[in-house]
Amino acid sequence: MKVMVLTGPESSGKSWLAQEIQQCFGGLLVGEYVRQFIDEVQRDTTYADIDLIAREQLAREDVARALNPSLLILDTHLLSNILWSRALFSACPTWLEPAIAERQYDLHLLLSPEDVEWTDDGQRCQPELSERQAFFEASRQWLIAHEQPFEVIGGNWRHRSAQALQHVAQLLNR
Repeated sequence: MKVMVLTGPESSGKSWLAQEIQQCFGGLLVGEYVRQFIDEVQRDTTYADIDLIAREQLAREDVARALNPSLLILDTHLLSNILWSRALFSACPTWLEPAIAERQYDLHLLLSPEDVEWTDDGQRCQPELSERQAFFEASRQWLIAHEQPFEVIGGNWRHRSAQALQHVAQLLNR
C-alpha cells in the first residue's frame, strides 16, 4: 500500500486533485472531515472542536488503512489540524504531533497558493495570499523538519493536475 497526502493552504486544489488522482489511478480516497463537521454544526470551529475533528480524521484514515488499498489518497491529515489549531487558537492538542509521527506516508503533495484564485465557499478564512503563503511555508517547514517525502505542486489548474499525476505515477512505479 502506498499512502499519499495532499496538504497545504486552503483553496489550492487539494480536494479537486485528490479526485483527479483517484479517477486516474483508482485507490481509496479519504476526504477532509472538518468540512463535514462544519456543515453539520453550522458554525465556526472552536479550540474544543480540534480534538474531535482530529480524532475523526485519524479514525477515517485508520479504517482506510485497514482495507489495505494499493493506493490510499488522503485529502488531508493531522498536519492540517496541527497548523490550523496553531493559526486560529495559538495552541494545539499535545497528542497530534506524536500521532502523525508514528505513521508512514510515502508522498505528500504540498500545494502552493500561488497562481490560483482563492474561492470563498463559506468555510474558508484566508482570502489574503500572504496568509495562504504563510500556511504553505509552515507546512513546508514541518515536512522538512520531520523528514517527510514531499513535492511542491504549483501553477495553474492544468499544471497542478499534470504535476500531481506525474508524481503519483512515479510513486506507484517504485
